[in-house]
Amino acid sequence: MQSLREKKGFICDMDGVIYHGNVLLNGVKQFVDWMYRNNKRFLFLTNNSQKSPKELQQKLARMGLQVPEHNFYTAALATASFLKSQGASTAYVIGDAGLTNALYEVGITLNDVDPEYVVIGETENYNFESIKKATALVNKGARLIGTNADITNPTEHGEVPACKALIAPVEYATNRKAYYVGKPNPLMMRAAMERFHQKGIHSPDVAMIGDRMDTDIVGAIESGLDAILVLSGVSTRATVEQFPYRPRLILNGVGDIAE
Repeated sequence: MQSLREKKGFICDMDGVIYHGNVLLNGVKQFVDWMYRNNKRFLFLTNNSQKSPKELQQKLARMGLQVPEHNFYTAALATASFLKSQGASTAYVIGDAGLTNALYEVGITLNDVDPEYVVIGETENYNFESIKKATALVNKGARLIGTNADITNPTEHGEVPACKALIAPVEYATNRKAYYVGKPNPLMMRAAMERFHQKGIHSPDVAMIGDRMDTDIVGAIESGLDAILVLSGVSTRATVEQFPYRPRLILNGVGDIAE
């Protein structure tokens, strides 16, 4: 197998790998500079559906990191693409602008009366009224979609509830299971890999770097990518032992690669 530094492409999770909240992690700038110097292709892939690629680009710029907008792909974009492929035209959405804008861009309009889908992602505006509405609509026949299966997200203030935790009350109240589009769903991974295929780079030449065993690492393994775990997010060496699969490498952070 190629050494990590010989890989032609890198798919990097963001929360817990690139930053915590609004704080850039140690070694990230050095890692990105190393990728540019060595002509590596890279994609920042996030399960967080709150922000658009443009907003993510601006967020990193505020932290002093310049990355083009086309180097980002989000669970919101993957969810919108999936719903479009299913012929959806209406949805009731619990989520922020990154999700609603992605849905608008593929022609899906918001509907809180008789939508085909209820779509839930991360949001700062989570409340009981919206959960009651989502529950009622799913009980009436709307199909339930989660942008991703993360239970928590790491921030500079510690762990906060993420999509799967937010959608759980609707699942329990309706006795319906959501379909989760983001990592480790192969839909998300294939969409990311398509960016590399266009440049003639294929799975054996790509490393997936993430901080979560249950999304990033299993998604990498099932997609034929080199699975690299960093300990800068939610995982520790102890949590790795709880899973029946292993990353190929465990690093303290992405800065280890540049070094």
